[in-house]
Amino acid sequence: MKNIKDILKGNGFSFELIHNDKPIYTAKEGADYFKIDIAQIAPTLIIYTNKGFYVIVISGGRGHVNFKEIKCLLNCKNVRLATKEEVKLITGFSVGNVPMFGISLPYIIDKRLLKVSFVYGGLGEENTTLKVEPDALLKLNNVIGTLD
Repeated sequence: MKNIKDILKGNGFSFELIHNDKPIYTAKEGADYFKIDIAQIAPTLIIYTNKGFYVIVISGGRGHVNFKEIKCLLNCKNVRLATKEEVKLITGFSVGNVPMFGISLPYIIDKRLLKVSFVYGGLGEENTTLKVEPDALLKLNNVIGTLD
């Protein structure tokens, strides 16, 4: 994976790397830590379906993953979150540090993230958060679908 900072700069996206002085484990913790709306927090999740693995970047304001919506979007029968072991094996990152960009899997993006000026999510480095324009999620990933 190329350096995400160079990719973001090269594509003209505004971004900021923020070094957290403590680990952030939930969307609520992130919203409280950065003093922002929870809808701007963008957890990156890996899901497994009978068609393979996918990346979902979801709005923290959503509260949960709607597996029924994902099944309809992907036209598949089985959907579940990947296990910690699967996430590490497939992405090379541990749960909680999965980056919003650069994973060679198909992406599903939550449209709610496109309604805010900046989203905050993983960069692939512990205790580091990426603040970035949400359009970068669509332009720099292999997006195969969106969640309403």
